[in-house]
Amino acid sequence: MRFGIIGTNWITESFIAAASEVEGFTLTAVYSRTKERAQEFAAKHGAENIYTDLNDFASSDKIDAVYIASPNSLHNEQAILCMKNKKHVLCEKPIASNTRELQEMIRVAKEQKVLLMEALKTTYLPNFITIKENLHKIGKIRRYSASYCQYSSRYDKYKEGIILNAFKPEFSNGSLMDIGIYTIYPMVVLFGAPLSIKANAVMLDSGVDGQGSVLFEYPGMEAVITHSKIVNSYVPAEIQGEAGTMVIDKIHTPEMVQIFYKDGTSEDISVPQKSNSMYYEAQEFMNLVNNGTLEPTINSFTNSMSTHGILEEARKQIDLVYPAD
Repeated sequence: MRFGIIGTNWITESFIAAASEVEGFTLTAVYSRTKERAQEFAAKHGAENIYTDLNDFASSDKIDAVYIASPNSLHNEQAILCMKNKKHVLCEKPIASNTRELQEMIRVAKEQKVLLMEALKTTYLPNFITIKENLHKIGKIRRYSASYCQYSSRYDKYKEGIILNAFKPEFSNGSLMDIGIYTIYPMVVLFGAPLSIKANAVMLDSGVDGQGSVLFEYPGMEAVITHSKIVNSYVPAEIQGEAGTMVIDKIHTPEMVQIFYKDGTSEDISVPQKSNSMYYEAQEFMNLVNNGTLEPTINSFTNSMSTHGILEEARKQIDLVYPAD
């Protein structure tokens, strides 16, 4: 499968390294706004074709699928252009700025009969799958609790008065979109959409959220998530049931999963997985395309819409509005 990439950053580097381990992956094209950056990135990764015009890139006959890792606010326009040129699209999370954009992207994917998938790696990891497969062991579930708080490498510059893209609302980002989604998407895959939510946030002067929390109501259970780009947290995630509690080391990239039963016994249900966690989403995307499946099975349109509906409602409650809205 011949891939083109949009976005020449660290996450693209990680994706290429992971996808290169999947049989059949070939990087054939690189898009960048500047010729120099496109040439540099293509040479480093062995891509033969470079583009500085997005229309030329999207219409290229040297590309079967596109991986998009540009700023969040550009995902909608770039993905739709590629899909209208019959390219399958794997788009970094969050796949869109809002549900309106996502609905449009899904409509185009169906019309053009191409695959559109949100690249939220967590839900394809072997240790997330083992979470799903072992949930029944902890009895009636009463609480999901997850935290992802990671001090941004760009926050020091922010405090110096230099506002980089990660903290600009025009790029549809901030803590909830960039970090919080890693706690919310797995929750939706495991438990579906909540009945109600209550969001709080610490807002930054630039207009985006620096950190926050969201409380969710489910039938017979509750969920709570915390997220931040301005502090670190080392608290594991928990799924608490009446028969036991499942403890997950990192909700965004689970590697160790243990169950502590109410009788005092415990069980380690962790399984081996590759060190580059993006391998599994790349493998799944390529398998779906090769099998002619035009909707993701795990990161389904329903799960992505539910997650982005939550993000949208949470942003409404904390008064976070993007130009894309």
